[in-house]
Amino acid sequence: MSIYRPFQKLVSITILGHAVDVPENNLVLRCFQFLAPDSLPYGSFCWNEQCQLCRIRYRSLGEGTERQALSCKLLVAEGMVITQLAPELRLHLMPLWER
Repeated sequence: MSIYRPFQKLVSITILGHAVDVPENNLVLRCFQFLAPDSLPYGSFCWNEQCQLCRIRYRSLGEGTERQALSCKLLVAEGMVITQLAPELRLHLMPLWER
């Protein structure tokens, strides 16, 4: 059984200035786990809005206004630009670009 919702294709998003491709129809936090399956712990996040460890700031395609959201509750969208990550997310995702 996969942890990802069914998807047919990858969509392009930007995380802190880095372009990546992630599975459509999935929560942003699952997309982060898709990118860093070995370093983003599956048990560190509550998935029910209580821990707040997955908070991000983002813009949707064509929008200039940044919004704040919990990545465990937000569906990924083509062209999404993520401009801030909670420290817990940053800790596990930044090594992707430091290689």
